[in-house]
Amino acid sequence: MKRYWVVGGEYSDTTFKTFASGKQEERLGPFASYEEAQKTWAGRAWATVDDAHSRYAIVTEDDGPAAAPRYWVVGGEYADTTFTVPADGKTLERLGPFATPEEAQKAWSGRAWATVDDAHTRYRIEIDRTTKGD
Repeated sequence: MKRYWVVGGEYSDTTFKTFASGKQEERLGPFASYEEAQKTWAGRAWATVDDAHSRYAIVTEDDGPAAAPRYWVVGGEYADTTFTVPADGKTLERLGPFATPEEAQKAWSGRAWATVDDAHTRYRIEIDRTTKGD
């Protein structure tokens, strides 16, 4: 059974590799559905929108042996700036998987800059730690 977590926090810089001094990773969940996790992710993302050093991602977990994490770039055009519901007739893009966070960051940057002037478009990086089952 898949479980979903919202993982992140305040990092020391925008490489998002090391947590800020005195800070540790936050893990919210588990959630039984992706939609539940996405609502919590949106809440944390909006609560820290003005902090360039804070980042959160949705992590997928399965009951089974661990697999290497994969990174996805997810986003597109939303109905409004709550970024919770895709615009009418639109579905969210899911680019990847990428093997490293750097590859995902490069893809995210390309999509984010290509849509920088559209206030209803947003992209994020998600980490998928789904395991390989038998």
